[in-house]
Amino acid sequence: MENPHRKDEMVRAVQDLPEDATVEDAIERLYFLSKIERGLEQAEAGNTIAHDDVMARFVK
Repeated sequence: MENPHRKDEMVRAVQDLPEDATVEDAIERLYFLSKIERGLEQAEAGNTIAHDDVMARFVK
């Protein structure tokens, strides 16, 4: 379901950047927030990986 406040959240994220922020900084911030949102949606849907499984992948 679409978040009716998504645009407001995006505007706020950009407004919270420092005055000397670049366009790249804004894009990076929005991309980061998008990835967090996607991860939360996946977690709510039960699409997660057990900690032990993640650790096993990194030990290899």
